[in-house]
Amino acid sequence: MAVYTHVSAEALADFLCRYDVGELVSAKGIAEGVENTNYLVDTTGGRFILTLYEKRVAAEDLPFFMALLDHLDAKGLPVPPAIKDRNGEEIQELEGRAACLIKFLPGVSLSHPRPAQALSAGRALAAMHDAVADFAPTRPNSMGVETWQPLLERCGPNLNEISPRLYDDLSFATDKIVGRWQGDAFDHVAIHADLFPDNVLMRGDAVTGLIDFYFSCTDVRVFDLAITHSAWSFDASGAQFDAAIGQALVKGYEERFPLSPAENAAFATLASGACIRFALSRAWDWLNTPADALVTRKDPIAYMRRLNHYDPTLASRVA
Repeated sequence: MAVYTHVSAEALADFLCRYDVGELVSAKGIAEGVENTNYLVDTTGGRFILTLYEKRVAAEDLPFFMALLDHLDAKGLPVPPAIKDRNGEEIQELEGRAACLIKFLPGVSLSHPRPAQALSAGRALAAMHDAVADFAPTRPNSMGVETWQPLLERCGPNLNEISPRLYDDLSFATDKIVGRWQGDAFDHVAIHADLFPDNVLMRGDAVTGLIDFYFSCTDVRVFDLAITHSAWSFDASGAQFDAAIGQALVKGYEERFPLSPAENAAFATLASGACIRFALSRAWDWLNTPADALVTRKDPIAYMRRLNHYDPTLASRVA
């Protein structure tokens, strides 16, 4: 979440007139994240999130995201579906951007999760994967394995402005992992693909919300667990691995989806792929985020350090 597009109070008040949500009381931009423009909106009828979709989220993908959220909501999962306007429409336009008014969920996102919270997150991810067994729509992974080498070349030697030798290190690692990838050997379902701790809302050890589905897609189910493992099991710098967190996450997931021997054998490769995916996207954002955007850039080197854990032969020069 971030703020790239300014929405005036007057424009927001007019926008809310499309809904049965009351009148505007206050609105505040949300700086966390990097993908879309987001505001926390309070009205006389309640609290909501306003999201304006920026360039990385294609308007043609929104029906998939909305359908997935509606499906999961109908299954009883704690997700934030879009609010329908008086005409039953979820997707709107505001300030030249596709926009949605989204249900607000209670809870807080975590900076330092405990094993009990990781256990709950693993269970919640498994519940989501179980719930999409009968979800028919599909969407290719916009940050899937086929995109890594093209994105690497778009970044090019400019990567070395972030860290010396980063272009060479990422090129080597990407070539190796893409060559090992065996995605066709495993189950494909609708996955979240971005389930960081800040996309899980909690009260105590209980999950109250799974949010930010704008990378959701159809891909390898266990890759979603590997992505989550790489996001939860390390400190922010990527230097410190917390085995108890990683074990609890996998334990919670395996209560519903025990990993097969083949999935266990491939897990390090899947997790290494997650590291490459996020190192690349963070590097691209680092090099291309507008200087005046209200957004905190995220360190791509933190994912190169994670890569050291999963496969020290791929990024061993990163301290």
